[in-house]
Amino acid sequence: MPYLLKTEPNKYSFEDLERDGETTWDGITNNQALLYLRGMKKGEKLVIYHSNIGKAAVGTAKVVSVDASDPKNPNIRIKPVKRLKHEKTLDEIRTAAVFHGSIMFRQFRLSVVPITDEKYDWLTLS
Repeated sequence: MPYLLKTEPNKYSFEDLERDGETTWDGITNNQALLYLRGMKKGEKLVIYHSNIGKAAVGTAKVVSVDASDPKNPNIRIKPVKRLKHEKTLDEIRTAAVFHGSIMFRQFRLSVVPITDEKYDWLTLS
């Protein structure tokens, strides 16, 4: 299952992920988001979304490893795949039929959001 990961670019941006090559996705405290993190599997596709500043899906990544032995602080390693040719803004996402009724808009502050393959394709294909 693909996921959308929200990050504040002034704290950790997609550019930072590209520079680092790999990182642990941490700092998550919301119980629902932690549940989604613990459920991730190696190789799953990710969309990185810049929240607060930019408000757009900006790149893709993938899960490198998952260690969910500590349920309050799962160790999820991710690495960048590519920058999107066309960033998808919040306004574009909000008005896209494929996102109608999405958890992304019902639980807006959720920083880890499962998405369907259809949503992933819409976000990543130009």
